[in-house]
Amino acid sequence: MTRPVPANVFAPTPENTRQLRDAFGQFATGVTIVTARTADGPVAITANSFSSVSLEPPMVLWCPDKASKRYGAFADAKHYAIHVLGAGQSDLCWHVAGDGFALRDIGLDHNLEGVPVLPDCLARFECEQANIYDGGDHAIILGRVLRASLSGKGDPLTFYEGKVSQVTPI
Repeated sequence: MTRPVPANVFAPTPENTRQLRDAFGQFATGVTIVTARTADGPVAITANSFSSVSLEPPMVLWCPDKASKRYGAFADAKHYAIHVLGAGQSDLCWHVAGDGFALRDIGLDHNLEGVPVLPDCLARFECEQANIYDGGDHAIILGRVLRASLSGKGDPLTFYEGKVSQVTPI
């Protein structure tokens, strides 16, 4: 016996991408800023599509939109850094989301590979690009973690239902 399909079940189509985006938005994620070095200065992008992949070897992934003006800089970057943002960094999150070169006039430190790194984040992963995979309208960038740092303090900045917020861990 087949059961009727509930009214809130849908098959994703080009006509209902907003509904699919809203469904994706029900999964709360952390917020990161990814940085790389370019000939034009430091480039940055805000991303919530970040995940740990492997401890041995140490690997992470993140997924930039291929249509982004910044995509080429990150696809070409042999090295980059992923910064996990804290609850008090929502202004930085939105500033970088609106301008890929927002960090150009900030005096940033650089790691051993010359990648600009942000101070005061919850965690940072300094990576060497291992591979790029097709992920539909996004790419899946896999990176080998060369170095990691952990501040050990603060609550995370989260992204849920299209908004950033603070979630206090229990």
